[in-house]
Amino acid sequence: MSAQLTIGDLAARTGLAVSAIRFYETHGLVHPLRNAGGHRRYGRADIRRLSFVMAAQALGFGLSEIAAQMAHLPAHKAPSKSDWSRISKGFRADIDARIAALESLRDRLDSCIGCGCLSLESCALYNPADRAAASGPGPRYLMGEDPD
Repeated sequence: MSAQLTIGDLAARTGLAVSAIRFYETHGLVHPLRNAGGHRRYGRADIRRLSFVMAAQALGFGLSEIAAQMAHLPAHKAPSKSDWSRISKGFRADIDARIAALESLRDRLDSCIGCGCLSLESCALYNPADRAAASGPGPRYLMGEDPD
């Protein structure tokens, strides 16, 4: 890794506070080198690493999930396209499942979701006497159970 950015440079480019960058460092998400004076120096690839962390967190991924995937990236050199492709596979199935869940929520929110509230007219048709409760707690139909 050609260490060329100070922590302030990295903060300015990513929009993260210096303290946040240090926090991410403690979780192994970035791996700065130290100069002779002991100051952190970051490579330009760390901009992408931190940007990826911010995007993944915005999508609801936990820091431990992100760190576990990023642990497969090389520490002191810019990850290659194949490195990024490899970790993207780890996120793809989860992202696809989240998309499907969001689409289901969007498409079913104005109808009976099998939660037991029986507050919509359609509930009497799809979930008479809250029969969905026999399958367990929660919005059974929204969770993928067939109302039929």
